[in-house]
Amino acid sequence: MNIFQILEFNQFNTGSVHQMFQAAAGLRARGHEVTVISRPDPILQARCEEAGVAFEGLPLRHQFDVGSIRRLHRLVQRKRPDVIHVHKGVAHALALAATWRDPAGAFIVNRGVSFPLDVWNRVKFRTRRVDRVVTVCEQIRQIVIASGQLPPAKVVIVYAGTDINEFDPAKWNRQSFRTEKSIPAGDFLIAQVGVRDWKGWKELVDAAAMAMRSRSNVRLALIGCRDDAEANEVKSYAAERGIGNRVVAVEYRTDMPNVFAACDLVVDASWAGTGITGTIREAMAMQKPVIATDCGGNAELVSSPDVGWLIAPRDVAALSNAIGEVIGGPDRAAVVGNNARAHVVRGFSKDLRISRLENLYATVLGDRSAARSKA
Repeated sequence: MNIFQILEFNQFNTGSVHQMFQAAAGLRARGHEVTVISRPDPILQARCEEAGVAFEGLPLRHQFDVGSIRRLHRLVQRKRPDVIHVHKGVAHALALAATWRDPAGAFIVNRGVSFPLDVWNRVKFRTRRVDRVVTVCEQIRQIVIASGQLPPAKVVIVYAGTDINEFDPAKWNRQSFRTEKSIPAGDFLIAQVGVRDWKGWKELVDAAAMAMRSRSNVRLALIGCRDDAEANEVKSYAAERGIGNRVVAVEYRTDMPNVFAACDLVVDASWAGTGITGTIREAMAMQKPVIATDCGGNAELVSSPDVGWLIAPRDVAALSNAIGEVIGGPDRAAVVGNNARAHVVRGFSKDLRISRLENLYATVLGDRSAARSKA
């Protein structure tokens, strides 16, 4: 198949870029012709070239960017893709406009956040030119069906995938990240990735402060501070809670397996916006015990106490209690961590995701071909 993957975001500090690139590279490795269309970026372009994926840089400024529509239309005419897969709102709008008179064989739209569709988005999702909407979990699927008033068969689930070969605990050193950040080898390290308000990092600091009252060897790393302002906000809030010297504000990282190898517990305290938290899935692949909030589709990943702890969002007491259970029960935590990796391997791996996308594209193209034959 000839496949376009289109996304306006181009930085690897967002999950959507990781998942779009994973799909592009994985499909190319299986022999498909793949083109990534995104805003110009030398890192994304270089990684595409390394994977044998074509890269086209377009401005993709906003949903009414006429210049990008024209350039994308010319690309469609020249390359004649069988499948166009768009991953965010700007890409969705521009690709629809660019193919208005020249549709691709299959038009697929990704939806990875749990916010309901507004009036404008509803139009874009309901058009008959969109063949399938791919959501990353059942909870988002139901929101899209209800808020978009879409037929259930049009909305399908393809779980995001983790590269279980990269996120393999046997390949990484527990001490590397700890040495870099001066975290003692014997301390219990809790980590969360994400410091936007809705990621619940303040609730996690509050819960950690409670758990640390009777434990002197517990530390918390909050990872993904995008600038000094965010790092200083983390440090200030932790100091106000009396644990400033036990909380580390960490910059955005590209070596997450190395970071998770150093951790004893990984948390996601999100209370809005999430689908299935990718960093929880990755930590599970690294055999780490995890605590996640029952937000978005996390209950589909942390689906039983055998693979992790699931708590209500914004419940600081429940989060603190769960942290205490993990710290106080190392034997159970180790068993849960082992189960967690097996759970990800069975249902949430990169290879499974690529196979599901291949099957989806082939099904839509087959349906289109059958419809033309009957016409």
